[in-house]
Amino acid sequence: MLLVKKLVFVSLSVLCVSFSGCGDKASVSNQSESADGEIAVGGAKQVAVQLNWYPEAEHGGVYQAEAEGLYTQLGMNVEIRPGGRATPVAPELQLGRVQFAFANADDVVIYRRQGLDVVAVAAAMQDSPRCILVQEASGVESFDGLAGMTLQRQAGRPFLDFMRGKGILDQVKEVPYQGSVASLVADKGIAIQAYSFAEPLLAEQQGVAIRRLMVSDLGWNPYASVIITTGKLIKEQPQLVRDFVQASCVGWRSYLADPALGNQAILEANEHGMTSEALEYGVKELRPLVTPEGVAIEKIGMMSLERWEGLVQQMDAISPAEAGKVDAKDCFNASFLVGFDRQD
Repeated sequence: MLLVKKLVFVSLSVLCVSFSGCGDKASVSNQSESADGEIAVGGAKQVAVQLNWYPEAEHGGVYQAEAEGLYTQLGMNVEIRPGGRATPVAPELQLGRVQFAFANADDVVIYRRQGLDVVAVAAAMQDSPRCILVQEASGVESFDGLAGMTLQRQAGRPFLDFMRGKGILDQVKEVPYQGSVASLVADKGIAIQAYSFAEPLLAEQQGVAIRRLMVSDLGWNPYASVIITTGKLIKEQPQLVRDFVQASCVGWRSYLADPALGNQAILEANEHGMTSEALEYGVKELRPLVTPEGVAIEKIGMMSLERWEGLVQQMDAISPAEAGKVDAKDCFNASFLVGFDRQD
């Protein structure tokens, strides 16, 4: 808590100086053009970030950073754009309509396979929230118990191919995901794809005890709530990328310590039935995903080549026709996090 307060509430006007690598570069607030050449308004850099879903706790860090004025302190006027079921995240980046966006690590690999210039610059969730939900009354206690069940899932997701490769879905009937827990609540023979910090609460609120089967337990564990940008922006405006990444990570630290401001902003932005209870539940479930055992809060956002190489190898194995198209080292750039955990 003391570290968060120090980073967030003390000397924000010199936040950039507190992070290594920032002191020898021009301040973002002194730049007059945006990434695509447009003139900045009022001396502030106009920055847009595209969410990959409706505003939820998984985006809490950027909402907290905006609410606390962290972006403004670094000369940025940030617009957070809500996503939805079919938000074209990568095309928005590629066309220069936004400067940053949210995705999962496996999405980054897919985008790069498609020839898109997408690069991850920070990963909030070290562990994936991906899970399969079942009723406790179903008697299913592990993935092996899914045989004979009907799984509602979003077709085309790599985690499904990974599960198929392990034979887990051989005797499972797959049908389209309906975007709700209604079928799961009504029928103990139904399983649904989910995120561990969202759908479980909805089912429990309807009086149904559920069990989470975490896909990460199978070995599929891509980073989640990843901030992505383009290689072009990294090359042309590295200081802007550094400022946005580090302010967002400070926002994440603050959000996990006291999410009140971020949650208020999320409630105002989410028009799809979000509640305070759901956000409080989400933050509680997020904490061990963002800072699992062995990961200090000072390291929020961290990424490693080893993790990216493992993910690319897994995705190449389940999609041999795509193998070799993507080099793991091109998927991410962790240099903007260097020195971020400094406390001076």
